[in-house]
Amino acid sequence: MPTANVTTNWEATETLLSGQRYKPLYRWKEALLRRFSWLSAVFAYNKFHREKWIEAKAREIPTGSRVIDVGAGSCPYKRLFGHCEYVAHDIGKLEDHQLQGRSGYGDLQLVSDINEIPVESGSLDVVLCTEVIEHVAEPIKAVAEMGRILRPGGRLLLSAPLRSALHQMPYHYYAGYTPSWYEKFLAEAGFTAIRITPICGVFQAYGEASLYLALYLSPFSSASKWVRAALFPIWLLSVPWLGFLCPVLCSALDHLGIGKEFTLGYQVEALKSVTLSQ
Repeated sequence: MPTANVTTNWEATETLLSGQRYKPLYRWKEALLRRFSWLSAVFAYNKFHREKWIEAKAREIPTGSRVIDVGAGSCPYKRLFGHCEYVAHDIGKLEDHQLQGRSGYGDLQLVSDINEIPVESGSLDVVLCTEVIEHVAEPIKAVAEMGRILRPGGRLLLSAPLRSALHQMPYHYYAGYTPSWYEKFLAEAGFTAIRITPICGVFQAYGEASLYLALYLSPFSSASKWVRAALFPIWLLSVPWLGFLCPVLCSALDHLGIGKEFTLGYQVEALKSVTLSQ
C-alpha cells in the first residue's frame, strides 16, 4: 500500500523556546532559577523533581556499580554517579537546542539505536532512562533491551511523560505511558518489583499549563506581530496570575495529593528478575 509523503513542519516547544525573541527571557529565567533554586520546584517542576528522584536513587547505588544512562543526551545526571562506573549512551540525532541545557550532547561512550545497545547481556548493574521512550519508535523492544543488558537483580530507573507538548521533533512518537503499560511490558521484559509513582496531581498539571498560557499570550510567542500586539494588553493583565500566582498556588495545592490521574508523568523503578535469568 503506498504511503503519503508527509512534509508538515510540526511546531514543537523548543521551536518557540529557541527563537530569538525568547532568548533574553530564557537567560533571565535560568539566571533567576540558579539564584533562587527553590523557584525550580514551581517553575521547572518536572525537571526539578526528576533530578531529586535520580539524586536520591543514586545515593542508594553501591560504589563501583556499572551504570548506563540510556538516551543520556547532554548527560545532566553524570555528576550524580561519580561513585559509579558511568556509561553514557545515545543515538545522537538531535540538534543542540533540542537537548537539556541547549549545549549539545555530553561525552557519549556508546552511540547506537536503543534497541541494539552494544554491551554484553547481563553486564550492567543499573539502567537509567529518563524522558526517552516517548521518542523511540518501538518502546516495547527498548525496555526488553534494557532487560537484556541488566544483570539478574539489576535495577531499572525509568521515567517518561503521560502527556506533554510536542518536542524533539521529528522524534516524538508517543504522547505518554500509563501504569498499565509499564506493568504489562516491563513484566514481559523480565522485570519484577515494579514501582510506579506519579510525579504530580491535577493542580501541578494545571500550574504548568498556566505557564504555557502566559508564554503563548506573550510578546515572545511565535504569532505574527499583529497578533502579538493584539494579545499584549491581555498578556499584561493576566501575566501576574498566569505566570506567577496560579503556578505558586497550584504547587501548594498539589501537596494535597489528589487528582493523580492527571499527572504529567511517572517515575518507575523495577528489578531484573533473578529467577527468569536462571
